[in-house]
Amino acid sequence: MGHPGKKDLYINKLWPKRASLTPGEKIVLNSPLILRQKIYLPHLHIKLGLMKKSVKDMDKTGLGLQCVRNKFPNVSDAKIEEGIFIGPQIRELMKDKQFDEDLNETERKAWLSFKRICKDFLGNHKAANYQDIVQDLLTSHKAMGCNMSLKIHFLESYLDFIPRNSQRSQ
Repeated sequence: MGHPGKKDLYINKLWPKRASLTPGEKIVLNSPLILRQKIYLPHLHIKLGLMKKSVKDMDKTGLGLQCVRNKFPNVSDAKIEEGIFIGPQIRELMKDKQFDEDLNETERKAWLSFKRICKDFLGNHKAANYQDIVQDLLTSHKAMGCNMSLKIHFLESYLDFIPRNSQRSQ
């Protein structure tokens, strides 16, 4: 017959409203099942997630997205608009000066902060000011209208748990 409460599983519940949507603000009521120190999200996974978030929130009619389409003509529009890229494609875009120029000012700030995160935080060594670099990424993505994704939340919340000089996973 099934679980007795299953019919009520998807009924809306009254959840407590958040006072604010501030990144890093703790809203968890119960203690975690796994210690934060034991959670590790590979750098490439974070990079792919950040790239996906950046491209998904770009102006769909802007020159930046058109430049991506021209650069990767064999990639479907659906994949491009969803921001689904692989490591070599991201590296190719990072080297492309024309892509930087085609972005509007808000997108350019977010893209440059993404490139800086890749170099000075997710690379082989963390820069001394890595917390400022991450904060810059958060600020620029917020200005672009990006919602807080799991990767961005992970990056902000677990700064001190990523090993200082860990190897990149590319």
